[in-house]
Amino acid sequence: MKIAIFPGSFDPFTKGHADIVVRGLALFDKIVVGIGINNQKHSLFSAQERKQTIERLFADNNRVEVKTYDCLTADFARQEGAQFILRGVRSMVDFEYERQMAQANKELGALETVLLFTRPDLAHISSSLVRDLYSHHIDISSYLPETTTL
Repeated sequence: MKIAIFPGSFDPFTKGHADIVVRGLALFDKIVVGIGINNQKHSLFSAQERKQTIERLFADNNRVEVKTYDCLTADFARQEGAQFILRGVRSMVDFEYERQMAQANKELGALETVLLFTRPDLAHISSSLVRDLYSHHIDISSYLPETTTL
């Protein structure tokens, strides 16, 4: 069984993130969306809210699980029995960062990283952008899956 983890803070989980999971299901038997917990970061949504949102979105798909974790991504992958890390790439800046992380995760956990390029119509969406818009009281619903409650 080919298992991938899709790690991130997902604060919030955007349409771009959802698209990566859906496309990843064509490659993997199971995807575990791993919500990394960083208590030093100020979050827009709590970890539980993010988890519930993603679970609602994929409620009809038993090949997607959602879990939180507060350890190294390589350790989380090992705990989940994953051989792969799934990531999305929007730009060359993302690519360079992901390349470095892929090398580290290969050394730490013998994990292969699979990068999917974001669809052009979603490439402008980032969690940081969405949080910034929200902080200025701008409607962010067009950037989020329909299951997200604000």
